[in-house]
Amino acid sequence: MVTLGKRLWSEGVGTAWLVFVGCGSSVLDTAGVLQGSGALQISLAFGLAFATASYALRNISGGHFNPAVTIGFTVAQRFPVGDLLPYIVAQIVGATLAAACLAYVASGRPGFELGASNFAANGFGAHSPADYPLHSALAIEFMLSFVFVIACLLVANRKEIAPVAPLITGTCLMLSYLLSIPVTNGALNPARSTAQALFVGNWALDQLWLFWAAPFSGALVAGVLFSFLNGSADASARLGDGRGDIG
Repeated sequence: MVTLGKRLWSEGVGTAWLVFVGCGSSVLDTAGVLQGSGALQISLAFGLAFATASYALRNISGGHFNPAVTIGFTVAQRFPVGDLLPYIVAQIVGATLAAACLAYVASGRPGFELGASNFAANGFGAHSPADYPLHSALAIEFMLSFVFVIACLLVANRKEIAPVAPLITGTCLMLSYLLSIPVTNGALNPARSTAQALFVGNWALDQLWLFWAAPFSGALVAGVLFSFLNGSADASARLGDGRGDIG
C-alpha cells in the first residue's frame, strides 16, 4: 500500500500539471483563444494533461486530480472517507502553485496585467465567454461533472480496459471542456477554479461558489447512481488501498 504522503504528493503534482497545461493554453495564447479553434486547443490541452498525468501517477494515488472525482469515488464507496479532505487539500495546493507559476510566466509578456486579465478564471453572466447566465452555468457544470465522474467510476470498474483508461477519461474531459468553455470558461474541477479565482479576486471569488456547488452535486449524484447500479460488494473491496483508481 502506498503511504498517504506519497499519494498526496501525486495528487498535488497531477493537479498542478492539469492546471498549468490547461489554463496555460488559454493564458499564454494571445490569439483570441475563445474563438474557433481556440476552444478546441484548450479542451485538447486539458484532456491530454489529464491523460498524461493519469498514466504517470495513477498507480500512486489513483489519479483523481479533481476534488469532484474524489467526492464521487468516496460516495460510491471506492475511496476511504478519512482520506477525502487530505486529497482535496493536496489538489487545491497543487492547482494554486501551478497558477502562481503561470502568473509568473505570463507577467513576462509585454502589456500583460493580471488585474485586467480573466486569467482563465471561471464565471457566468458578464464573466461568461458568451454571456451565459447563472442557470445555464449551473446546468452545464452539474451535467458535465456528473458525466465525467460517472465515466471515471465506470472505467475504474472495467479492469480489462485499464491500459487505455486514461485515454478514455482524458477524452471525456476534453469533450466536456469543449462544451463548457463558451458557457463558463470550462471548470468541472473546484481546485482548478479556486486557483485561478485566487489570483483574479473580486468577481471570480464572488462567483466561485457555483464552481464548487455544481461539480460536487454532479459528483454526488454520480457516486450514488454508481453505487446503486453496481452494489457495494466489489466497491468495499477497493477501500483497503486508499487510492480509488480511475485507471
